[in-house]
Amino acid sequence: MKSSLRNFLIVAGVCCAVASTLFGQARGRGAANAKTAAPVDLTGYWVAVVSEDWRHRIETPRKGDYESVPLNPAGTSAANAWDLAKDDAAGLQCKAFGVGGIMHQPTRLHITWQDDNTLKMDFDAGTQTRLLIFDQAKEPAGEKTWQGFSTALWEGPGVGRGAAQVRSQIGNSTGPIAPGGGGRGQRGGPALADSIGRGGSLKVLTTNFKEGYLRKNGVPYSETASITEYIHRLPSDPGEPVWLLVITAIEDPKYLTQPFYTSTQFKLEADGSKWAPTPCKTPAPPR
Repeated sequence: MKSSLRNFLIVAGVCCAVASTLFGQARGRGAANAKTAAPVDLTGYWVAVVSEDWRHRIETPRKGDYESVPLNPAGTSAANAWDLAKDDAAGLQCKAFGVGGIMHQPTRLHITWQDDNTLKMDFDAGTQTRLLIFDQAKEPAGEKTWQGFSTALWEGPGVGRGAAQVRSQIGNSTGPIAPGGGGRGQRGGPALADSIGRGGSLKVLTTNFKEGYLRKNGVPYSETASITEYIHRLPSDPGEPVWLLVITAIEDPKYLTQPFYTSTQFKLEADGSKWAPTPCKTPAPPR
């Protein structure tokens, strides 16, 4: 796992180094907004493919099951104090559907452009909506929300010198392994060899969110956590499935001893015929 995380962070670092150059070049070619400058198309209907953490994502885990989450004593205490009935009575049904946990839900995702500088992400799980804003000068306003305020930045492409630098630093020619996904192949997910360093990706930083749950059974993240995501459309051959890979890094000194990483895979669907929004609701864990 540590090697996987290191490999991914190397990729992310290389992407960060060329991000401003990419956007500047796009503007020089006449791109006046984020939609025109997009190195990849993230729009469409996507369905989550649960290729890891199955028992923590499909069902509500038992209370006290926080395996692989680096909780500190305060985080452990908060997780052990979780009470689903109290959450429901207090109107907090969406705590497991906030920005820290929504991407890892077994959900369908619909991505569209709300305007030329705002990507809109709708989730059928919990009927949630996120806005990814490319205007770096825009400030969050008002009260904290479940999804917070997300600032987005195109990164990449990892082609040519950038990709070569990634492979050189990692020390192999088959590409990095994404963290949290079981290595290459990912048990039904996409093979990542050499693809994560190509094309382009979206970096998202989110603030101004309410405290929520990393998992449905009350494993917490706080309002002061730092949440960073990398959203990458993996290259595919004609006729092959199209995959979206989302890497999430959550740093939270209040509840975690170290950053918590997850990787989530989504597969592109032909249309929205299976789209079925449902309200925030956490089923009771098994007895």
